[in-house]
Amino acid sequence: MTETSTILPSMRVDGQVALVTGAGRGIGRGCALALAEAGAEVIVMSRTEAEIAEVTAEIEAKGGRATAVVCDVTDHAAITAAFEKFGRLDILVNNAGTNVPMGFLEADTETLDLLLDLNIRSAFLVAQAAARIMVAQGSGVIIHLSSTFGKVGRPGFSIYSGTKHFIEGLTKSTAIELAPKNVRVVAVGPTAIATPMLEARLSDPEVVAEMTARIPMGRIGKIEDVLGAVVFLASPAAALITGTTIMVDGGWTAP
Repeated sequence: MTETSTILPSMRVDGQVALVTGAGRGIGRGCALALAEAGAEVIVMSRTEAEIAEVTAEIEAKGGRATAVVCDVTDHAAITAAFEKFGRLDILVNNAGTNVPMGFLEADTETLDLLLDLNIRSAFLVAQAAARIMVAQGSGVIIHLSSTFGKVGRPGFSIYSGTKHFIEGLTKSTAIELAPKNVRVVAVGPTAIATPMLEARLSDPEVVAEMTARIPMGRIGKIEDVLGAVVFLASPAAALITGTTIMVDGGWTAP
C-alpha cells in the first residue's frame, strides 16, 4: 500500500501563545475564541475586567487555555509592565481601537487626541513591545486590525481613516524591517461589521442601506467573517505572507 501524505499547510496554531488586545467584546472577543479553538493559549487583554473574565471562562469551558490581563493600552507604563511578565509570545492580534464619526470641519481636539492615542500611539507601542519578544525568540506574527477606510476615504471619517492609513503604512514598513528576524507583520481590513461599537449606527436603516450599497456582496459583515482571515494569517499556512492586508470587505475596495 502506498503511503499518502498531504502538502496542505496546517491552519492550526497548537502550542502557540496569542495575545489579543481589546478582547472583551466584538472582533477582539471573536479573535480570542477563534485562536483558542485553533489550539493557541490566549492572553485576553482589555481594560474591562468583567468582559475578559467572561471570555476567559468561555475559552476554558471549551477545554482551552486562557489568561485574563487587565490593561489599558493607552497607558504606556501599563503596557510595559504587562509585557515584562510575558515569556513566549507567538501571535499578536493588535485589535484595540475606536471610531468616532465626525466631519473634518467640525472635528475637535478631544476626538482627535482620543483616536490618535488609541488607534495609532497605543497600536504602535503594543506592536513594538510584542516585536521585541518575538525578535528575541526568533519568530512571531503581528496582526493589525485595519479597515476598509485604511484603503479608501469617506466623508465624516477623516480622523479614523487617517489612523487606519497609518496602520497600513506601519504594517508595510515594519514587515520589511522585521522579515530578517523571522517576524511577520500583516493586517486584516474589515468592512462595516455588526459589532457593539457599530450597534447604534446600524440601527439606522438609511445608514445600513448606504453602506450596503457600497459593498458588492450586498450585506454588512459579521464578526465570524473576520475570524478566518485572522486565524489563517496566524497559522503556518501563511508562512510567506507579510507586509500586506487581507481585505474582508465584501468587495468595497475592489473598484
